[in-house]
Amino acid sequence: MTDQLSLFLRAFIIGISIAAPVGPIGVLCIRRTLANGKAAGFVSGLGAASADMVYGAIAAFGLSAITNLLVENAIWLRIIGGIFLLYLGIKTFLEKPSDKAAQAVQGNLLSMYTSTFFLTITNPMTIISFAAIFAGTMLGQATGSPLVMVAGVFTGSAVWWLGLSFGVGILRERLTQTHMTWINRVSGAIIIVFGLFALLN
Repeated sequence: MTDQLSLFLRAFIIGISIAAPVGPIGVLCIRRTLANGKAAGFVSGLGAASADMVYGAIAAFGLSAITNLLVENAIWLRIIGGIFLLYLGIKTFLEKPSDKAAQAVQGNLLSMYTSTFFLTITNPMTIISFAAIFAGTMLGQATGSPLVMVAGVFTGSAVWWLGLSFGVGILRERLTQTHMTWINRVSGAIIIVFGLFALLN
């Protein structure tokens, strides 16, 4: 039991370390939190956490065939992800803040979840990162541990997004329409740059 708890905590830290670097997903979640509230930011983060969980499972269960397939098709995944980032970036840049605090309805929350899941799952570097970290920390040597590892990765990633969305959400009430307009423009421009980088790299 102690070994499994230790493994869970190590996977939990890996989940946080994969989610924490501020990339296009982080920018998107921050912007959605400011525009639509904490729930929108957290649900967006859960989409990324779910994709992390999928890649964590692939690495934990040692599914080398799937890993090889993802790596071999990395360029197409980057192209698809890059184009989607450009779309989201342009949409964010041009979007005008509403006069009232936007209420994220259930349909919008689902869309936010699926968009961040798609963006994260089309990043082949995520599976490479998980494989390298798991190999480096020798997590895979624990018997009967893959499910514990996957649960730890998902929980760590989800906790990070929860903390980020609630932290950013505290600032939301202090923002004016002018602030939100500039947040949309800056966020959109950053996401566009990430999309261009994915396509040109």
